[in-house]
Amino acid sequence: MPRRQMKLGVSMIGLGYHMAAWRHPDIDPAGNMKLSHYVDVTRIAQRGKLDLVFLADGVGIRAQDEPKGALARSSKNVVFEPLTLLSALSMVSEHVGLVATASTTYNEPYHVARKFASLDHISGGRAGWNVVSSFTDTEARNFGFEKAPDYEKRYDRAGEFVEVVRGLWESWEDDAFIRDKTSGINYDESKLHVLNHKGEHFRVAGPLNVARTPQGHPVIFQAGASDPGRELAAATADGLYAASQDLSAAQAYYSDVKGRMPRYGREPEHLKIMPGILAVPGRTRQEAQDKHEQVQSLLDPLLGLNQLSRVMGDLSAYDVDGPVPDSIDPRMRSRAQIFLDLARRDNLTIRQLYTLVAAGNGHRTVVGTPADIADAMQEWFEQDAADGYNILPPWLPGGLADVVDMVVPELQRRGLFRKEYEGTTLRENLGVPYPTHRRAALARGLAAE
Repeated sequence: MPRRQMKLGVSMIGLGYHMAAWRHPDIDPAGNMKLSHYVDVTRIAQRGKLDLVFLADGVGIRAQDEPKGALARSSKNVVFEPLTLLSALSMVSEHVGLVATASTTYNEPYHVARKFASLDHISGGRAGWNVVSSFTDTEARNFGFEKAPDYEKRYDRAGEFVEVVRGLWESWEDDAFIRDKTSGINYDESKLHVLNHKGEHFRVAGPLNVARTPQGHPVIFQAGASDPGRELAAATADGLYAASQDLSAAQAYYSDVKGRMPRYGREPEHLKIMPGILAVPGRTRQEAQDKHEQVQSLLDPLLGLNQLSRVMGDLSAYDVDGPVPDSIDPRMRSRAQIFLDLARRDNLTIRQLYTLVAAGNGHRTVVGTPADIADAMQEWFEQDAADGYNILPPWLPGGLADVVDMVVPELQRRGLFRKEYEGTTLRENLGVPYPTHRRAALARGLAAE
């Protein structure tokens, strides 16, 4: 049996994952609104044989201006609409997967199903949908609401939303289109399935006006750490983004989510759990540390406090050189707990916490030689804490190029990562199965009775 290998993606949000990335001397500070910037990142990812590029997204400026003036110091408040951008990137790449966030809170299932199915056809089978629910009031006010829906309602809607999208992706069977010019028959009517969904949140007739896609349907990703998020991932996701700082927490999360899958008739290996890792490699440990400290030194304190505010609530009234308070107003519950656990574990002040969070936003940060970083990745991979990683370059494109040129060859040397792509689709490269057409199977089963 071939040795199990890691799956690797890269988060290519804006100019890099670090909040101060846009101030890096090697960065074009206007690059986040230039197609050429994302073309460079995508080509580097493909050169490294990475599975996918990933675009996180929100439908509005996703932070409060706390403390006042913080948002004016951020480069992450203007970004391209993801599906438009990924469609363009599909034309300058051949193998790397193209994954983007689309919210279940301020979209309709038909829109999402159609857009991602179209991207899957355009890219030849490389599309992926990252399922999220929107939590900020800023986003809500862009859609006629004063506040975001409460936590439970968002997840109830998300679960039904995903099921409707999957149903729409099953509107057509794989071989529905005959396209016989002689007979004049374009498609087999028996292989068209009308959804007619009527649920608590949605009434959607269907069918989808896009044919079954090269992957059967686009790969589904999620990033949920809450209990409802874990349950939805176990039921529906092919890939899962995670955030953990230590091995035991990562192992517990991995075991919990995988342990839920059998009750949905799914094999645990059919879901790839990919924690985020902010990796800063250097030819020596000192060189790596110098790179890391360079971008850390560019962080404005207001922006650091803002990074905590968007997750934990406004802490600006507290002494930044004092302890992180227990009394917080969590806007992202699971991520807020990660921040608080990290502060308690290492006895961090607010300033120390925001400095750490500005780099990895609660994700694991590893600074060192290629061997150091490969060691860290291998440990979690081999101890049932990860199936791979979502790489979080602190700045782009140079931070990704460092990983591709230094860390990927070390992983390949150890037999932990591919040297060539396994297939042409994202699904093939991730090693997740082609989806069964459930509606067709049900129809055939009923016909046989």
